[in-house]
Amino acid sequence: MKEKKDKIIRDLEDALSSVSNAVELYEVKAEFLGKKGCVTELSASLKTMSPEEKKNFGKKLNELKTAVEEKLTIKGKEIENRILNEKLEKEKIDVTLPGMQIKCGSPNILEGLIESLEELFMTMGYDVVEGPEVEKDLYNFELLNLPKGHPARDAQDTFYVKDDELLLRSQTSPVQVRTMLANEEKGPIRVICPGKTYRRDDDDATHSHQFTQMEGLLIDKGVSLADLKGTFDIIAKFLFGENVDTRFRSSFYPFTEPSVELDVSCFNCGGEGCPICKSTGWITVGGAGMVHPKVLSNCGYDPDTMSGFAFGFGIERLAMLKYGVTDVRMFYTNDLRTNCDRKDV
Repeated sequence: MKEKKDKIIRDLEDALSSVSNAVELYEVKAEFLGKKGCVTELSASLKTMSPEEKKNFGKKLNELKTAVEEKLTIKGKEIENRILNEKLEKEKIDVTLPGMQIKCGSPNILEGLIESLEELFMTMGYDVVEGPEVEKDLYNFELLNLPKGHPARDAQDTFYVKDDELLLRSQTSPVQVRTMLANEEKGPIRVICPGKTYRRDDDDATHSHQFTQMEGLLIDKGVSLADLKGTFDIIAKFLFGENVDTRFRSSFYPFTEPSVELDVSCFNCGGEGCPICKSTGWITVGGAGMVHPKVLSNCGYDPDTMSGFAFGFGIERLAMLKYGVTDVRMFYTNDLRTNCDRKDV
């Protein structure tokens, strides 16, 4: 058996020395370990042996099989490593070559305007705060001094989700309420709240059931209407240029007192009168006012020691005025072609 074992190992080594690929290795494996292989044929002689001879012969036969399998495995790994190295050599990459230029899109006009306004407000110390779009009636109306049955609710014709307690927010003011309630120390607040809002409205060139608002809130000691006017001046000049003038007009909102409309001088005619400003020389861009004392009380603030102002803009309206867009629906069509008369889009 020893002589046969040594001869098989020598024959295997000779056969493996000329093997260069996986196919040839498979053929050698079949020659030695296949059904008709020389190692397998040795097992046939076990039939004629005594139990004691079978034991000794079987042990040596297993040692031979193990040795043959090890040599085949080693050769297989050599072939794999050689193929891998050849592949790496052929497919190596020059990392000093310039990268591929990937085409990127540009922000939607609304997104770009929101981001630029956020940057402006952050320079003035405001935080950007967001809240849920599916809101409770408590935050959207009641704590903002609009109890159930209040006539001002009709102007915000609301999408209710569940009974009359859960709704799609009709304004981003609930985010202001949540911020005031979360401020346990009832200290100063300076935040803006951009986001989507929803109202039952027929979609046309100037209206949409879904639109984007950006509201702001500042609460501190000694805040006055003059502080609101100064803030509005900064915003207006940032949006429409240094030459724009601003004014307040008396208005009414349940959550502010006094309340004002925010007007800017018409940037198209310079205040002389044109179709854009309806010959008035002024364009309304938003609403604002001093936070109503009851809203402060509802949110845990003492209206005798703290005051504040709130303001709100429709982002679509600002974008239409700033860029000369004539149809609000164009913001949502994903069509790169635009119907803009101004060149600074």
